[in-house]
Amino acid sequence: MRTAVLQPVGARVSDISLPDVGTAEVTQLRDLLAGHGVLVMPGQQIDDAAFVLFLRQFGELVFTQGETPVPGFPDLNVVSNVGRSAPPRSSFHVDTSYVRQPPAYTALRAVTIPAKGGETLFTNQYRAYETLPVQVRASLAGRTIRHVVTGLALDGDAETAAEHPVFRRHPVSGYTSLYISTPERCVSISGMGQAQARDMIEFLYAHSTAPANTYRHVWSPGDVVMWDNGCVLHRADHAGVTGDRVMHRGMVSSYAR
Repeated sequence: MRTAVLQPVGARVSDISLPDVGTAEVTQLRDLLAGHGVLVMPGQQIDDAAFVLFLRQFGELVFTQGETPVPGFPDLNVVSNVGRSAPPRSSFHVDTSYVRQPPAYTALRAVTIPAKGGETLFTNQYRAYETLPVQVRASLAGRTIRHVVTGLALDGDAETAAEHPVFRRHPVSGYTSLYISTPERCVSISGMGQAQARDMIEFLYAHSTAPANTYRHVWSPGDVVMWDNGCVLHRADHAGVTGDRVMHRGMVSSYAR
């Protein structure tokens, strides 16, 4: 296994066959995810069955209610622009942050790559925290943000809101990240009035997603990209896509070793 660091977030991992990884390689990959946030693993010969087996080595898989499952693989969901009259919408976010225990990891397997466009962007939330003005960090220390669900039809007993620390210590790396999602899902900050909280959320989001803090991944056939939801935001760029874009997505529930 060889790694090359990407800037400003992520690492490219080569000389690895995901269907063949064992406990030692999974431990290495988990540590790389905690440190670098995103792993790009190109040239994989992997189908959905092998993809599920690979992800289960990291922990129990979790499925987001309201998503479209992959036929025959209920732990995976389809991310696709096929058959749509308008491109999908995507803004920088954390997957399923409106539950008490959001998924630790998300992975995408490239199924069909468009002829043009369709990149996925990632941010470095460790760096976002480290580069905040000192006075902002001081004013937000110990506070939480309330995250709520948007855009999904959920069952009546499903979780729809959760409080998370603004500054989150990563359970594997020990580093601190700025934990935020799209402003549509971040509705309040503890101890702040509504107007002040809204301004702060907008500031934190713009700070996190600034171009200097963003890596843009251009997909190639055989790519598998996995990321740590505790220290990155992500979004798909659906502008100017030519051709079909189909990904299969899996999520791992926790950081348990």
